[in-house]
Amino acid sequence: MHSPIRILIAIWLLWLFILLGYQSAVAARLSLQKPDTVLHWTAGQTLGKGTSSYLKEPFMNSQVAWDSEFYLSIALQGYDDPAIRTIPAQPDALPPFRRPLSLNYAFFPVYPMLIRLVSFPLRILRLNAIATATLAGVLISALGTLAAMLALWNLARQELGDEGGIRAAFYLITFPMGFFLTQVYTEGLFVGLSFGSLALLNRKQWSGAGLLATIATMTRAVGIFLVIPLALAWLKEFGQSRSSSRFGDRRLVAQGLLVILPVLTLLAWKRSFWGVAFSLVEKHYFNCQPLVLTKAWFAWRDAFLSLFGSNPQTAVYFAIELAAVLLGLIACWQTWQRYPGITLYGLAVIGVSMTCGIAQGMPRYVLAVPSIFLVLSRWGAQVVCDRAWTLLSILLLGMLATLFTFNMWVG
Repeated sequence: MHSPIRILIAIWLLWLFILLGYQSAVAARLSLQKPDTVLHWTAGQTLGKGTSSYLKEPFMNSQVAWDSEFYLSIALQGYDDPAIRTIPAQPDALPPFRRPLSLNYAFFPVYPMLIRLVSFPLRILRLNAIATATLAGVLISALGTLAAMLALWNLARQELGDEGGIRAAFYLITFPMGFFLTQVYTEGLFVGLSFGSLALLNRKQWSGAGLLATIATMTRAVGIFLVIPLALAWLKEFGQSRSSSRFGDRRLVAQGLLVILPVLTLLAWKRSFWGVAFSLVEKHYFNCQPLVLTKAWFAWRDAFLSLFGSNPQTAVYFAIELAAVLLGLIACWQTWQRYPGITLYGLAVIGVSMTCGIAQGMPRYVLAVPSIFLVLSRWGAQVVCDRAWTLLSILLLGMLATLFTFNMWVG
């Protein structure tokens, strides 16, 4: 019998080949009617891939859209790329920020910096710079996804066995937004880092867990919530040490430092030029700020009411958004007793993502909630549930991957 790791690697390779092949085939076979009127602002931005050269490179063009432009730009030209749009100078800002700021500043540095690093050996292929960076971005996303699959298997197998662990990993890559895991987007890398941190923490490998949590935090802001399971695990170790000779052990101090390392790193970054610029661009262009509860309430109220509106595209879009939130909350409720740290981490990701002031992107954001895939694996032990969910999920994945391939809005 093949080992679970070999099975997972084989599934991953086939998934990568099939998904990339599907996007190429659908781009060659179909032509979607534009513009996309799913939201009030999407029509003007879905007539093509704009004027950005980063999104017009033919090589692997199906794997780039929307935010891919910014990751490629940072990787190739840095944050102050003159080819990227800017926000106007803010007169009420401090002197270093009273100038136009590139939209690149809204994106954390780890993923584009890795693209730059991985692009160096890929130059041997003699592709142009944008094509090389695109290939590097896809490879990083794909390898991050493989790491996430192995981490999910490791987390789930204690409760559900190897078969349940493999099922959890499979549900990750076939999730409706699972195609994002192999695009020039941060999703693949982030789930690899965050799920990897949780898996290492489960094995009490503190150094690796703390380091991956810190890197995840500088990949996506919600990575900071990995501090929650880290802190809970440390408090448990501390409590056990009080009744043993290990009380005051240097290892506890070192573990405590690893717990707060992501926090210290994020605080240092927030106080830097890049961190302040991030906040300004997020606020003045992307209209997003953390925990704006009143604004978020009205945004999600309008999203719900749109289910009964006159635009069927909008109704379907927000039905998927709301279903993703509901699935995430149910999954966290189901994992609370067995996985309290993972559950609280997932709830924090959902809560902060929902309260930034805009109602969009939740099916993509909940990819970072491991409780979803652990619970789906529990349910999938029943053959009927497994077949029904797989059919539903893959049909939605095909639809959403097609929309992304044609630069239509999917969140």
